[in-house]
Amino acid sequence: GVAMGMTAPVSITAFPAEDGSFQQNVKVSVRIPSKFQDNPPSPTDESIKIEERQGMTIYSTQFGGYAKETDYVNHAAKLKAALGSEAAYRKDFYLCNGYDPPMKPYGRRNEVWFVKE
Repeated sequence: GVAMGMTAPVSITAFPAEDGSFQQNVKVSVRIPSKFQDNPPSPTDESIKIEERQGMTIYSTQFGGYAKETDYVNHAAKLKAALGSEAAYRKDFYLCNGYDPPMKPYGRRNEVWFVKE
């Protein structure tokens, strides 16, 4: 019963298939605003879980536009190529982040994050 408004980023955990595309299961996460951090409202939908994301070091790339799955997959492939074989990062998932509301047509910010091991 509590509205928290738009938070940023909206983060999608992608689990890449062999060909680099997303597997059917993805996890969508939103940040709980600061004023609710100490006592977040309880979800009424049992499929919604509150989790604490631990601090992490990431490798990141940024791009604009209305991001689709193919955009995230392509930018993840470019980030992977830029890092080469020397960088140690989680290969079983990566994070796709969008920072803007749907009604913002220009200057959009999207990022792909690889979590450093």
